[in-house]
Amino acid sequence: MKPKDEEKLQAITRATFTLVEQTGLSGLTMSAIAREAGLATGTLYVYFKSKEALLTALYEQAKTETTASLMRGDDPQAPFRSRFQRMWLNWLEHRLAHAAQMVFIEQYYNSPWFSDESRELSARLIKDWLDLIERAKAQQILKNVPTPMLVNAFGGSVRETANLLRSGTLKRTDTHLAMAFGLCWDGIKA
Repeated sequence: MKPKDEEKLQAITRATFTLVEQTGLSGLTMSAIAREAGLATGTLYVYFKSKEALLTALYEQAKTETTASLMRGDDPQAPFRSRFQRMWLNWLEHRLAHAAQMVFIEQYYNSPWFSDESRELSARLIKDWLDLIERAKAQQILKNVPTPMLVNAFGGSVRETANLLRSGTLKRTDTHLAMAFGLCWDGIKA
C-alpha cells in the first residue's frame, strides 16, 4: 500500500476546518471537503473511510495541539496567578492563530460525533491542567466551585476576548489583554 501523502493530509485538514468555520459541521460533506482540498472524492476516502473517521481523527489532532499550546512555557515554580495568566495568553494566541480549528473543536464537541472515546481523550489531555486547578482550589487560591465551572470561566474569557480582537471591537494592547485576564482572574480567584 502506498504511504499517505502528508501534503494531502494537511490539505484535507485545512479544507475541513475552513468549511466548518464557513458553513458549520452539520452540512459538511466528503465531496465538499475533497473539492476544497483540491482532491478527488475517492482520494479522500483512501485517507479516511468515512466522515465520522475523518472528524474523529481531526478532533484528536486539533485537541492535542490546542491542549499542548495551553501548557507551553509553564513554570511549575511560578506563582499560580502567573502560571494561569501564561496559560490564558497561550490559549488566546492559539485561538487567534487557529480560529477555524477552534470553531471545529467547539462544533465537534457539541455534535453527535462526540463519543465516549473523544471525551476520554479530552480528559487525558487536560489532566495536568485539571490537577493544577484542583491544587489551587485546595490552597484556596481559586474558588471552591465545581472545576468545570472554572474551566468554562477560563475558556469563555479566552473565547470572547479572541472574538473581540478578531472583530476589531477591542484593540490588541498589553493593557487590554491585562484587563481581560484580570476580569477572568477576578471571577475565579478565591
